[in-house]
Amino acid sequence: MTPPAPAPAPATAPAPAAGDNLIGDALAAAVAAYVARNPASLAAHRRAAEVLPGGNTRSVLHYDPFPLTMVGGEGCRLTDADGHVYIDFLGEFTAGLYGHSDPAIARAIAAAVAGGLNLGSQTPREGELARLIRDRFPSMERLRFTNSGTEANLMAIAAARAETGRARVMVFAGAYHGGVLTFPAGSHAVNVPHEFVIASYNDIAATRALIRDHAAGLAAVLVEPMMGAAGCLPATPDFLAMLRAETAAAGALLILDEVMTSRLSPGGRQALLGIAPDLTTLGKYVGGGMSVGAFGGRAGVMDRFDPRRPDALPHAGTFNNNAITMAAGIVGLRDVYTAAAALALNARGEALREALNALFREGGVAICATGLGSLMTLHPVAVPPVRPADLAGVDRRLRDLVFLDLLEDGFYLARRGLLALSLPVGEAETAALLAAVRRRLPRWRGLAPAAAPGGPRGA
Repeated sequence: MTPPAPAPAPATAPAPAAGDNLIGDALAAAVAAYVARNPASLAAHRRAAEVLPGGNTRSVLHYDPFPLTMVGGEGCRLTDADGHVYIDFLGEFTAGLYGHSDPAIARAIAAAVAGGLNLGSQTPREGELARLIRDRFPSMERLRFTNSGTEANLMAIAAARAETGRARVMVFAGAYHGGVLTFPAGSHAVNVPHEFVIASYNDIAATRALIRDHAAGLAAVLVEPMMGAAGCLPATPDFLAMLRAETAAAGALLILDEVMTSRLSPGGRQALLGIAPDLTTLGKYVGGGMSVGAFGGRAGVMDRFDPRRPDALPHAGTFNNNAITMAAGIVGLRDVYTAAAALALNARGEALREALNALFREGGVAICATGLGSLMTLHPVAVPPVRPADLAGVDRRLRDLVFLDLLEDGFYLARRGLLALSLPVGEAETAALLAAVRRRLPRWRGLAPAAAPGGPRGA
């Protein structure tokens, strides 16, 4: 007999301190309203929990008391199991750049299906998509496809170790490069067992010293030009320039993880800053909304994977060149996410982030939005963080309350505060979000003002 499903748990939050019950009470009330409003999602969650641990097969999608079950999407709108419609500001954690029903991509997928799947051979499509990517990212002189950004980062590390004959890989505290390349405070049980050196993001002096200390054994530095999962924390241009110079001097490879940031301009953040890494990794939207990853860089490094060589490095993957991803990716990059579209989307995101921060400042509430272009994260702090350590110990109940309040208002984002604009999100949708935030500000200010009276108002 199946045991009865447990009652929904309250949203995760630290216990309120004495005299700090208002926000705890508000959050508890918001959770109760959420449960009452979403019985079909709760039922779907309980059914899934009978066969999936926690009803889940992708950890980031879980949140307390239970996640919404979405049953449909069109353009930039989602419909849940209870019939509520949301404007989608999550954009599938940056992968949903094209929205839910781009007609050009839908036609490309249909044509690929009609032409036959899983042909067990090379097709013209992978070469065409690779050329489109190289045109956008000239530092990727050669590249290979994978099925995810995680795989791309794993393969880039393997390439760097083979190229240098060294074992160590430098990463940054709080970074996320995939489910098996995650670096929170402390150890991570499912990480691959490479020899990692952990540095502090945006700390030029300490990181430079660490690179020099480990130079003899350092194969690569793996870095996001803007930390995504850690909260849309941009690297400073000087920090990235230092990494480029120091890795070159040490004979190590610089790997830019642009799985998220490649959408920030027609050529990613490397183009914005004029940095040519040794290797770049891609994923998310590059497959037109299908599963995809890619790694590539200097021809001398990537040619180690040339199977015509007697000493070639192997690289397998049944679906690396699958017909649907290749077809959708070609149309997406060639016809939909053009250079003009990329510039317009990121300008729209910049304007939204600036407008949100202006509202938070003027409303005197301890929230800020960090990020670049079409990617941003709302943080329950008044001063913008520059590295993950700046968020240690933060009371996240305000973040959770903002998430639940905006869900109630019809806006879907990540519980951690991530917003990723898709192409169908236009001026009407961003204006609607700003209006909702403006309406909610008095409630949030009453629970978490930015500063004590007479103190600084924050950023």
